[in-house]
Amino acid sequence: MKLHLIFIGNKFIYNKSLKEYVIRKIEQKADFIDSITYFKESDNSLFLYLQQELNLSDKLIVVTSKQHFSTVGKLICTATSDNQILKDGILIPSKVNLFENGSYLLEYEKSITNVLHIDEMQKFPEILLYFEDSKATIHIFEEEKDTTLVILNPIAQTYDVKIDVVTIIDGWLRVDVRSKKYGNISKFITSAKQLLPNKLIGGECIVTYIISKLELYKRKISFAESCTGGLLTYYFTKRNGASKILDGSLVTYSNTIKENWLGVESETLKKFGAVSDEVVEEMSEGVMNVSSSDYSISISGVAGDSGGTDFKPVGTIYISIRTKTKHEEIRLDLKGDRNYIQYQSVLFCIKMLLLIDKEIFF
Repeated sequence: MKLHLIFIGNKFIYNKSLKEYVIRKIEQKADFIDSITYFKESDNSLFLYLQQELNLSDKLIVVTSKQHFSTVGKLICTATSDNQILKDGILIPSKVNLFENGSYLLEYEKSITNVLHIDEMQKFPEILLYFEDSKATIHIFEEEKDTTLVILNPIAQTYDVKIDVVTIIDGWLRVDVRSKKYGNISKFITSAKQLLPNKLIGGECIVTYIISKLELYKRKISFAESCTGGLLTYYFTKRNGASKILDGSLVTYSNTIKENWLGVESETLKKFGAVSDEVVEEMSEGVMNVSSSDYSISISGVAGDSGGTDFKPVGTIYISIRTKTKHEEIRLDLKGDRNYIQYQSVLFCIKMLLLIDKEIFF
């Protein structure tokens, strides 16, 4: 069954942080949302749309505000020839059997609908829809997509699973694994790991995985960011457990701050420029010195949308990663707008971290 998410209310259109909070909570449970549709409160086409959706063999999550919760219930009752009643102080359709505070589940024909309400600065209500635990995610590094498919497809057939492979960045593939009727995801992943040693990591969120590994080995990391402006740090701090492994981060935009905070030599800045292999190398060394971390990552570049030169056009990114025994630098020539270049840069930082210490991460 496909999952359709329906937002009803202006706030879900214009309040971006609230909308993203809702989607994030649903994806934590459902993994994949097939479609998302938005309606303003005054949209007269809402009833016909709900009526149509309720007659499909799909799962629906209808999200609205507390103010319009009962109004949506009335529309659903009209579409399903039902009426609303008061149960434990909640006005819901009479055919509903399962409900919590701010959420109820309705089975009608072949559809299953979860209606819930959420407002700004409120805790997310319980999602009552049931989702089978028949999926998994793995990440594969340093392999081409075509080669990966050649390796994984026979195993997928053997263990009766379906795989979808997408490229995150060069050298990083995400593989979503779904079980068919008699599928065995666990054996599929075990076999894939045997064929791709030091290249495969299991788990939905790679940063959560990194945090768990660093915590296990009691190691710390620190960052020095320029063009990403703290985005790399945010990738870690938005996950639980970051405080156990992250020593700190410095956003050093100006050359003066790079010198004063990180100890980058003024001569290096003058000779090579802030966007250079030499500067990010000194940045990673500087942030490791002030933090005493086990790993450090530094990044500088031209994210755009203007400011590039012929030698260093927009999308030129330098990254340096360092452990206590080795360090590596890379120059990237990325494409996209400012935000996409920043996000790609962060993903390359994460990939470099995994690959510089395979003994721990793989």
